[in-house]
Amino acid sequence: VQLVESGGGLVQPGESLRLSCAASGFTFSSYVMSWYRQAPGKERELVASISSVVPSTNYADSVKGRFTISRDNAKNTVYLQMNSLKPEDTAVYYCNARRWVVFWGQGTQVTVSS
Repeated sequence: VQLVESGGGLVQPGESLRLSCAASGFTFSSYVMSWYRQAPGKERELVASISSVVPSTNYADSVKGRFTISRDNAKNTVYLQMNSLKPEDTAVYYCNARRWVVFWGQGTQVTVSS
């Protein structure tokens, strides 16, 4: 099982990034996929999730209206489009797959700074 995140980087406030998470080794389409983040000195928090069969989405209040989660089951990939980024969005972003078991990616750093 692998979850490989990509797309992180250093951006200025107000800019955008698109994170990707490529999955392998399990039936991707059957899993709820989520993005979490962890800032220095803080607990890991749920950013957004998307269900499996009939995709519905859920967002943390802090990112509603700015972030969009989506999935492509044909490509076994989940995305996180992040717009209007703020310094408080700075964190390591982790991909998560959940059904009866939970899988985590290794994380990708997002830094928002002027």
